[in-house]
Amino acid sequence: MKLTVLGAGCWGLTLAWLLTNNFENITIWGREQDLNEDLKINKHTSKPLEVQLDKKVEITSDLTAAIADADIILSVISTSGTRDVCENLKKSGIKPGQILVNASKGIELPSLMRMSEVIKDVLPEQKLVILSGPTLAKEVLQGKPTAACVACEDIEAATFVQKAMNVADRFRLYTNTDVIGVELGGSLKNVIAIASGFAHEMGLGDNCSGSLLTRGMAEIVRVSIQLGANPSTLYGLSGMGDLIATCSSPFSRNYTVGSMLAKGKKINDILSELGSVAEGVKTSKAICELAKKLGIEVPVSNAIYEAVYTDITPKELLSKLMNRKLKEEERYV
Repeated sequence: MKLTVLGAGCWGLTLAWLLTNNFENITIWGREQDLNEDLKINKHTSKPLEVQLDKKVEITSDLTAAIADADIILSVISTSGTRDVCENLKKSGIKPGQILVNASKGIELPSLMRMSEVIKDVLPEQKLVILSGPTLAKEVLQGKPTAACVACEDIEAATFVQKAMNVADRFRLYTNTDVIGVELGGSLKNVIAIASGFAHEMGLGDNCSGSLLTRGMAEIVRVSIQLGANPSTLYGLSGMGDLIATCSSPFSRNYTVGSMLAKGKKINDILSELGSVAEGVKTSKAICELAKKLGIEVPVSNAIYEAVYTDITPKELLSKLMNRKLKEEERYV
């Protein structure tokens, strides 16, 4: 079988490395400006993480050649670039029978569409599966085990991807048919991860971290249910599992963004220093707009939106969260 990975960023390269022995042929596609000589010639990169790919992996900027005869096309493109890549996939001759697996976690602006909605908007006939879960790239590259889920309304497509991409002892995959819940859990937790990094840098303690994750999860569930998700999905790998991992690890880009915001750094400088995409930045805007549209309160996400896009101080932010009107705790089960 052939696997084509779209996107030569950190997670795309990590997945190509992880799945080397699962496929006879692996091709990585990236824009020419994203493919440096070290990657093209030596199959190696050192930024933002060091990855050494197998010699059989092909690197190309020719999208038509990259997707030709691919059994699985794995999209690891930033949220903002997904629509354009899908338009180019259509021009490059992608076939409905080729399974497209999306591994990016985010919400498109200004449309507020989930990634599956964006992809289906451009490629309505495409078989589409969503990959999501606690998958910090650095730990995967260290050979440490994790689990994730592959979601599709067509359980046969999800099962095909599950079997093709499962890696013994390292990468355990579960199927799920709740695409909405899997996507929203994976996307919205990035905002809470920024909040977690922010709180840790301020030295607010473990009690605060526990409270923050719980109240952040309440926001994720609140919004996701209104958008059609099954509540139980949000307490699974792509929701609670991913939330715990990204909110407690300095390997998380979103956690790192929060930590740097708490130090008083500006978001443009942070993203420049980070050298890679942190989807939670734009998702903080998206969830606030979604919540307003739905008439739902999301105070933690609103706080992160303010931290990213305004000059509010960390002390003022904490005060706003802690001194809100008292209320009853929600129950969802």
